[in-house]
Amino acid sequence: MKLKEGATKRAAAVKMIVFDVDGVLSDGRLYYGPQGEIFKAFFTRDGLGISLARQVGIKLAIITGRSSKIVMTRAQELGFDAIYQGKLQKKEAYEQLKADFGFLDEQMAYIGDDIIDLPVLKCAGFSAAVGDAVPEVAEAADIVSDFPGGSGAVRQIIEFILKAQGKWQEIVEAYKSGNNLETPRAIQ
Repeated sequence: MKLKEGATKRAAAVKMIVFDVDGVLSDGRLYYGPQGEIFKAFFTRDGLGISLARQVGIKLAIITGRSSKIVMTRAQELGFDAIYQGKLQKKEAYEQLKADFGFLDEQMAYIGDDIIDLPVLKCAGFSAAVGDAVPEVAEAADIVSDFPGGSGAVRQIIEFILKAQGKWQEIVEAYKSGNNLETPRAIQ
């Protein structure tokens, strides 16, 4: 993983993680049939990471330029706190999230992959890019995952945040002892 100086300190302050969808939570491929969009693939390890972040008190949000019932279903399964779809001007939705939840930029994380994400990446206190992000996004991000979108990048970034906050080892120890956190059916 590529890190900028100070990334760990910025990750330690995160109270909300905001995700793009296509190219971040999914691999960015769109599958269409005669009735329109049929499916998107989501990685279960990313889902478990999202669930663990939620369970330790981190708020979760999606801001995506496309609208999809599939995204709504997955976001509800994982317990997202806010879902903004069809938002090509992502910064407006980001500002609304901050106002609704009472967070400062320093408490916000954003994970993106393409130039549409740059306005939010530049505002968020902690910014991250998937491994196959466009060069401009990778350059702007505090960390760049080793993995492409939809294939473990989200999990790696969440683990980094949880480790920076001193929460990851507690989670691992809880699972080792059999006292694991509640694991939603949707990600098992």
